Amino acid sequence: MPEETERLAADEAGITRAAELLASGALVAFPTETVYGLGADARNGLAVAGIYEAKGRPSFNPLITHVRDIGRAREIARFPEAVLPFIRNGWPAGLTLVVPLRERSGISSLVTAGLSTVAIRVPVWPPAKALLKAFGGPIAAPSANPSGRISSTTADHVMTGLNGRIAAVLDGGVSSAGIESTIIGLRDEEPVVLREGAFVVPDGVLRVTSPADASSHVDSPGQLASHYAPSGLVRMNARVAEPGEWHLGFGDIKGNATLSHDGDLREAAARLFAAFHEADARGVERIAVAPIPDHELGRAINDRLRRAAAPRPSPGHAGQRR
Repeated sequence: MPEETERLAADEAGITRAAELLASGALVAFPTETVYGLGADARNGLAVAGIYEAKGRPSFNPLITHVRDIGRAREIARFPEAVLPFIRNGWPAGLTLVVPLRERSGISSLVTAGLSTVAIRVPVWPPAKALLKAFGGPIAAPSANPSGRISSTTADHVMTGLNGRIAAVLDGGVSSAGIESTIIGLRDEEPVVLREGAFVVPDGVLRVTSPADASSHVDSPGQLASHYAPSGLVRMNARVAEPGEWHLGFGDIKGNATLSHDGDLREAAARLFAAFHEADARGVERIAVAPIPDHELGRAINDRLRRAAAPRPSPGHAGQRR
């Protein structure tokens, strides 16, 4: 592992350096419109193994493969008719599709955790697009944080969790959505939401699957029930804080800090992980979060809150938070 992580500007020189590091088999964190990803060459099994090592991520948990455009995506995966409406007018921001992997795709089996499907995404954030163009190949990238902990929405967050474990972070500012991609896959040839996220699926349009516990079968990224957690314990739907709690407000509920004074769900999603990082920096042991409306983007926020509040695996368990 590198002794110190390079911090690269998201300019031509920094992107060139990041692409060179990826080509050498090193790990590079980079910004997308959702959160920062921890990237490795998706065709290089040794490099991909480094992601699991750096994050402390269970190897049964597959990764998302990022590609430059839909044409590259079709070289790696097959897209059944049922998912085509989602990408017919271009790949939307914040969407990941789990689709059948093509034979001889070149993708390491560590990326897919040995499954016959692959989670694939075309990011729209300019630094991510520029990096994919400069690198010229697919990049496997989960969120750039220790496994089970808070996702990173800035380069500073990445450095807090992974400094010295990875080669570099490409600093592209604050991720605009602030919450991970929506993952849509197929069940019985019908699309279902495997994880709520930044791409908003209208209420009631698709069935939403339940997160798995760490002992369950996982066939997509983002399915573990205990995940995205700060150091402190989280309590949801808290209109009033109990003694000793740090209160995270929303709308009319002000709290010690707020996700959005105006009750704006997009602002709340963008602010959520930053607020958790703030709580960690303050050494907060108990976090109370105001109620969030459970519709549209609010469903994704509540999904992250439920996972942050879920019972945490005991030490030594394959899915433990590290």
